Amino acid sequence: MIKLEREFYRKSSIQLAQDLIGKLLVHKINGKRISGRIVEVEAYMGIKDKAAHSYAGKRTKRTEIMYGIPGILYVFLIYGMYSCVNVVAGEIDEPVAVLIRALEPIDGLDHISFNRYKKSYEELTKKEKLNLTNGPGKLCIAMGIDKSSNGVDLCENDFFIEEDEYKSEIISSNRIGIDYAEEAVDFLWRFYIKDNSFVSKK
Repeated sequence: MIKLEREFYRKSSIQLAQDLIGKLLVHKINGKRISGRIVEVEAYMGIKDKAAHSYAGKRTKRTEIMYGIPGILYVFLIYGMYSCVNVVAGEIDEPVAVLIRALEPIDGLDHISFNRYKKSYEELTKKEKLNLTNGPGKLCIAMGIDKSSNGVDLCENDFFIEEDEYKSEIISSNRIGIDYAEEAVDFLWRFYIKDNSFVSKK
């Protein structure tokens, strides 16, 4: 498998979102590899996107990460408790990013299972297996992603995205949970693998 290099991330978030589908998100923890196939994402187009944290050029301590180099992680909390992980796209000072919404667990199933449910993968019910990583907060817990991951460089760490030969049909739809975003509610900037069981919402 080949780790994605910086140039891969140097594109619009809409294009990066589609290009990330099917790739593997890998986290090596204490030498152990856990990974999941990216099956659902959302693009956020920064200054011109009313659903983005950086809309209208908003630049705060939280959003500063998005103004950095492409290929780094932007991690933020929702409801004050659940992490969401984004991949910064574009160029420096262009605050665009891709939210990873769902993964299909691939490597380190027991580790992922213990992170989510405190029991082995074999002990999980069918429903629990499907719920391991089928949402942005769930996948962060499963993959060991928290606020300490904010700013991690995917090109320089044991946390990276890997090329994969997986082929799929990609569906586009409205993004989720952005009712406040006026016309941006209607943008078809959510992308997911057709018929994949781990997509958070069809």
